[in-house]
Amino acid sequence: MGKVVVGAAVVCTAAVCAAAVLLMRHKMKNSGKWAKAMDILKEFEEKCETPIGKLRQVADAMTVEMHAGLASEGGSKLKMLISYVDNLPTGDEEGLFYALDLGGTNFRVMRVQLGGKEKRIVKQEVEEVSIPKNVMAGSSSDALFDFIANVLAKFVATEGDDFHLPPGRQRELGFTFSFPVKQLSIASGTLIKWTKGFSIDDAVGQDVVGELTKAMERVGLDVRVAALVNDTVGTLAGGRYNNPDVIAAVILGTGTNAAYVERANAIPKWHGLLPKSGDMVINMEWGNFRSSHLQVTEYDQSLDAESLNPGEQIYEKMISGMYLGEILRRVLCRMAEEASFFDDYVPPKLKTPFILRTPDMSAMHHDKSADLKVVGDKLKDILEVPNSTWKMRKIIVELCDIITSRGARLSAAGIVGILKKLGRDTSKDGEKQRSVIAVDGALFEHYTKFRNCMEGTIKELLGDAAENIVVELSNDGSGVGAALLAASHSQYLGLEES
Repeated sequence: MGKVVVGAAVVCTAAVCAAAVLLMRHKMKNSGKWAKAMDILKEFEEKCETPIGKLRQVADAMTVEMHAGLASEGGSKLKMLISYVDNLPTGDEEGLFYALDLGGTNFRVMRVQLGGKEKRIVKQEVEEVSIPKNVMAGSSSDALFDFIANVLAKFVATEGDDFHLPPGRQRELGFTFSFPVKQLSIASGTLIKWTKGFSIDDAVGQDVVGELTKAMERVGLDVRVAALVNDTVGTLAGGRYNNPDVIAAVILGTGTNAAYVERANAIPKWHGLLPKSGDMVINMEWGNFRSSHLQVTEYDQSLDAESLNPGEQIYEKMISGMYLGEILRRVLCRMAEEASFFDDYVPPKLKTPFILRTPDMSAMHHDKSADLKVVGDKLKDILEVPNSTWKMRKIIVELCDIITSRGARLSAAGIVGILKKLGRDTSKDGEKQRSVIAVDGALFEHYTKFRNCMEGTIKELLGDAAENIVVELSNDGSGVGAALLAASHSQYLGLEES
């Protein structure tokens, strides 16, 4: 009996020892795993650092590239496109104006009744329509523009009594066309290439305003296109309408761009007559900004190499909403593969490009719960990771912070670059020169930590001069902004006064 007890005790002791060894190995493996994950995190954080000295170099580089782009075509990575908008809205505009916003698989038609300084925007109506796939990729541009003209004609036909067009006047429209265009005048421009899933070969090289006008004539619609604009210039117009101190506009959404008011005599590549206003709006196309001072990581490089436009839009790929979540996915992929971050497997969903969208990243980044429940839910719902520890969730929040801070701080440096170009980056003795930047886009509007970081960095870069700089949200440049530009470039301007 004693032998049995001793034998059982020996077996138990051996089992306990084996379990202890396994536990020790598991702990060692876990500690090794976390050490590797923390190494990747620390290395990424160091590569994404944006000290104030580096940001000043980025701002200076932006200013230099702006000068180069204004000097000659192709002189800079920044296209610095002349928009031909030389009259921004003042708030005095009155009358009925239409807007057409074509920038993706849906397009919008809008009408706005303007009531001058006192009444401002009296009323507006909008309708959104999906474009059939066979029209987006058809063989003829006529099909696309006929489709748009028909929708517009039906919309005009529903004009109610609240909207007033003076007798004998032609309706006027602002056309937001968010595709690469070579602008020829305020109301003409030839299509350079299609993007966003459109593919209609015979439209390339054609004047898009001419094509739309012919289509409207075919359906018996008498509407004059008064302005051809892009959404950033529209945002600038909307911002100026609401605030006369607006000098620039920035889009921070899925993509990014900036436009600003330049002195016409400071544009060497402008060869026409100087406009009466003395001003000209420049569409920077700043997403294509490139500088050796931009800290490009291995994740940025792989994202760029696998994109539809490698080597292009580098700045956009570091700061805009389309890409922030994708950078996070790529860092998590490396952690999963090299540090067994999700235990001993790589979640298959994590291999899907762009599966982590920036709104999901924002939700995780803003998670205030003690156990970071939102982060856990996102991992479960999107990546199908059923169980995640608090430590894992905390690292993901830290990654969100690194990526967002870099994007927001680089955006701030770009804005300061514009202010430097305009001589508005310093305080002048006794002069209170207020400069307002109108910003549109879901990234700025809804990603609070991005917005706060960007605004804080502008203050950090400008010091005392920041007291005169205001960044404010300006919604719907592509709709209302386009209608306002139709008003400020109306053929009937001056008739009211006379």
